[in-house]
Amino acid sequence: MSWEQTVAELKTEMEGKHAAREDALKASRALIQTCSKCIKNIHRHNFAEAAQLLDQAKSQAQQARSQVTEHPEIEYAGYLQDAEKELVEAAGCLALAQGQPLPTYFELAVNATSYLNGMGECASEMRRFVLDKMRNGDLETAQNILQQMDEIYDDLTTFDFPDGLTGGLRRTCDALRAVIERTRSDLTLTKIQYDLITELKSAKKP
Repeated sequence: MSWEQTVAELKTEMEGKHAAREDALKASRALIQTCSKCIKNIHRHNFAEAAQLLDQAKSQAQQARSQVTEHPEIEYAGYLQDAEKELVEAAGCLALAQGQPLPTYFELAVNATSYLNGMGECASEMRRFVLDKMRNGDLETAQNILQQMDEIYDDLTTFDFPDGLTGGLRRTCDALRAVIERTRSDLTLTKIQYDLITELKSAKKP
């Protein structure tokens, strides 16, 4: 094969990689947007709409991955893993909000790094849901979800591997720990206030 033929073949190969990269970028952006909408509906308690968006996100994730299976260097690019983390976060939030078992990474068809970091971000995101429950006086649900956030944190911290393997999981856990501590403090203060109000109301009864 001549130099000219080699250059021509390489150019064709690189054009294919570029096209796959652009398609994966587009699919990843669409996936992130869908997951964001899903999480917004979870916080609004529109669980049926959130479930539909999650199904759409799963299809988008499958499409994004199928476009790069022939190009491993693109398949493991950061933008695709970031999009998969958003999928894990949305799926985990919906499960926690509805009191259902957390989805496995086999069910979501994502790699381990995306799953671990996505679950860490999911637990952090649920602080908002817990605060809403507290404002509505549903302290029992708030406590249950906080306990699950704590369990996720405890389990994630057992993955003591280099950041190059875990995608910065240690930083995700550090951020989650701070979120859990703030949430626990807020819940404790709220419970004290509710107990005090209850005692005052009981004392006023004839």
